[in-house]
Amino acid sequence: MSFTITVQPSGRSFTTQPGEAMLAAAISQGIGLPYGCKDGACGSCKCKKIEGTVVHGPHQSKALSAEEEAAGYVLTCCGVPHSDVVLESRQVTEAGAFPIRKMPVRVAKLEQLSHDVMGITLQLPANDVVQFHAGQYIEFILKDGARRSYSMANAPHTLMRPVPSGTTSAPMVELHIRHMPGGVFTDQVFGTMKERDILRVEGPYGSFFLREDSEKPIILLASGTGFAPIKAVIEHLQFRGIRRPATLYWGGRRPEDLYQDAWVRAQLAEMPNLRYVPVVSDALPDNAWSGRTGFVHRAVLQDFADLSGHQVYACGAPIVVDSARKDFTALAGLPEDEFFADSFTSEADKHP
Repeated sequence: MSFTITVQPSGRSFTTQPGEAMLAAAISQGIGLPYGCKDGACGSCKCKKIEGTVVHGPHQSKALSAEEEAAGYVLTCCGVPHSDVVLESRQVTEAGAFPIRKMPVRVAKLEQLSHDVMGITLQLPANDVVQFHAGQYIEFILKDGARRSYSMANAPHTLMRPVPSGTTSAPMVELHIRHMPGGVFTDQVFGTMKERDILRVEGPYGSFFLREDSEKPIILLASGTGFAPIKAVIEHLQFRGIRRPATLYWGGRRPEDLYQDAWVRAQLAEMPNLRYVPVVSDALPDNAWSGRTGFVHRAVLQDFADLSGHQVYACGAPIVVDSARKDFTALAGLPEDEFFADSFTSEADKHP
């Protein structure tokens, strides 16, 4: 039996098929509910259930605690409706979400950005129109059907670039992939992958992108390769001529983890409304680091005691995103619906 899911306050609705999770149905019908990992690990898709019955599949307690579930909250990624349901989600996006497509891609360029981060440029099919929001991600479909998700590090307007031959242009997306030793896909990236390899991807996915209907100042918070989607957002801000004040806080254990620090500093000259605060948590004496230290989200709190009039866009390790969400709302007054995040959950995070 199919059920109708209504999202308030937008009033948008969609239907689910028997046994279908609400998020999968929403994505297939172009309803932009918030989400991240799609695996019950990050909590980005958490919504308040106003009416109806929802039964959850496997998920982690850090994504939805027993207390939250008792209070009426649900994870749409693994929540299966057993009746018509009314949800509350103020982050639902407008109609006309970009279509999700499977496509072959060619590895156009491999560039080691740091000791454990590889930059990959993928050439998309030249005869297709690929649309996405700056900050969204794609999934690699591996030979065994497993999937690995990575954010696109360039904004849509930069898609067209010269192919290596230099004779024509083709749509290209850029990814930043951190090596996870023993990881099926990242071992391939740092070991056997070579230019001109053909891979298969699907996308775009994700609800992390700039909300342009606001004039609020922006905090951009990144840890490690969480910088990738933030970079895309910065490019989009510049391209669109958006002059909202924006402050980037980028954290890493060592200075070399801020692998495109020079790129950020180059943008500062072009974007007078952008500030940059690099933060290193575990510098060594040999690093001669004289900048900010500690946890990156705490640096934000040191500078902004009141976030009630801001929007925050946070990407990176789950512990960073979760800590920022909790502390920014509890300690600095950030409205919960002004915190937008992409939690970079690894396979280990999904299956602890």
